[in-house]
Amino acid sequence: MDSSSVFQVRVRGDLACFTRPEFGVERVSYDLITPSAARAVLEAILWKPAIQWHITRIWLLSPVKFIQLRRNEVNKRAATGTINSSRESGEALNYFADEDRAQRNTIALRDVDYAVEAHFVLTSRHGPGDNILKFEEMFARRLANGQHHYQPYLGCREFPAKVEPYLNQATPCGESRPLGMMLHDIAYGKPENRAVFFPAILRNGELQVPAWTEGQMNNKSGEVQ
Repeated sequence: MDSSSVFQVRVRGDLACFTRPEFGVERVSYDLITPSAARAVLEAILWKPAIQWHITRIWLLSPVKFIQLRRNEVNKRAATGTINSSRESGEALNYFADEDRAQRNTIALRDVDYAVEAHFVLTSRHGPGDNILKFEEMFARRLANGQHHYQPYLGCREFPAKVEPYLNQATPCGESRPLGMMLHDIAYGKPENRAVFFPAILRNGELQVPAWTEGQMNNKSGEVQ
C-alpha cells in the first residue's frame, strides 16, 4: 500500500471535549485527544476520497486541565425522512429549539496543546492522476498557509483549533500513566458501524497509536495486539 511521508502537526485550543461514550448524554472528555479527533483535524485541512489519514503518535505538550461547563443542547435530531418529505411537499418544516432544549453538564479540557504525527495512504478510490507526491505538496501548502475546508475543531464544533506545523516549538510535558480504553475510530460496514477501542498508555508525554488494522482491544492482557 502506497504511503506518504510522515507529517507532524501542532494542534492547540482554549477548550476541547473528546467525549467518552460510556458516560451517555453527559459529556465527559478523555484526558487526551483521540486518534479519530486528530484525524478529523487533518481532514479539515485536506480531505480527498483518494486518501486516508492514519495517526501514529500523539504528544501532550501541555498538562491536562479540566473545566466544568453547563451547555444548552437540543434533544432531537432532524430525521432524514421528515426533511425529504418537507422538500417534496414544499411545506415548511417547523422546529422550535426553545421547546426541545436541555441543559447538560460538560467536563471539558482547557488550554490544550498537542503534537500529532500522521501519514496518509492512497485508497481504492484514487484516480489515474492521483499520486502520493501530489497530495503531500497539497497538504504541506495548505497547512503552511492556514487553509482548511472547514474550521478544525477539538471534539465539538464550538471549540475551534489552531493548527500549524510542529517544529519542536514545545516539548512533551513528560506525564506517564494509563489512560484506559480509548476510542481509536469507527469501523464503517455492514450490518452496522462498530466503535474500535485500544488501551491507551501515556509514556513521557507520548501516546503510541496502533495501526488501524491492529486497533483492537485485548481484554486479557490489556495490551494492543
